[in-house]
Amino acid sequence: MTDETSDDGFAVGYKKPPQHSRFQPGRSGNPHGKQKGVRNLGSDVKRTLEVPVRLNEQGRARRVSTQHAVLLRLREKALKGDARSLDRFLELAKIFNNGAAADPLGDEALAAEDQGILDAYAEEVRSRPPSGAITVRPGVAEDGGANLDG
Repeated sequence: MTDETSDDGFAVGYKKPPQHSRFQPGRSGNPHGKQKGVRNLGSDVKRTLEVPVRLNEQGRARRVSTQHAVLLRLREKALKGDARSLDRFLELAKIFNNGAAADPLGDEALAAEDQGILDAYAEEVRSRPPSGAITVRPGVAEDGGANLDG
């Protein structure tokens, strides 16, 4: 394929567009640019959940956010015995009730060392005498003198 020459003397071909269709100096290739405030699904969902709705509760009208109203409806359905709503509500409670202390995965098993410590403690608790009274003799440490920090 050979380069052709346009009417104004410039070569036209691969990577050489005609002179009249090239970007003009000082003019943007995208003059209108990206539109400001273009919404996406995430912002639409957030905006929708913040919209207040009227709610009748015990004969009184109340305005709450859509998110709060949905949670109240989910609670009502769970309390009425809807199994799917109960499962969803308990899942939300498990995720959000524990705060920052909760493990985000939650399903990880305890490490073997941690499980061994817990098992040893449980065995120690089971081996204690059934009476709740603890007898303390003055001058004698319960741990056989192992704790010597005074």
